[in-house]
Amino acid sequence: MALSRDDVERIAHLARITVDEAGIDRVLEELTGIFGLIERMQAVDTAGIEPMSHAQDVVLRVREDRVTETDQHALFQSIAPRVDAGLYLVPKVIE
Repeated sequence: MALSRDDVERIAHLARITVDEAGIDRVLEELTGIFGLIERMQAVDTAGIEPMSHAQDVVLRVREDRVTETDQHALFQSIAPRVDAGLYLVPKVIE
């Protein structure tokens, strides 16, 4: 994908960033390099390759899903300033 100086100026405008005249050529070179890398990556044949969820072969330890703490809901609500129907009431901060 070939970019022009006008493309860089338009991209900078859309991104709301300021690129001075001296920096346009540098940004153009960097963007051209990035798009070139993307084109090379898209050209790679990935047929038959299983997608990975992580770059390393990570295995998460699985533990039994069970409750390990006692229910202290009533204790916590007993010290709350305002409670109604099991819900904490807080002052309105946004109108």
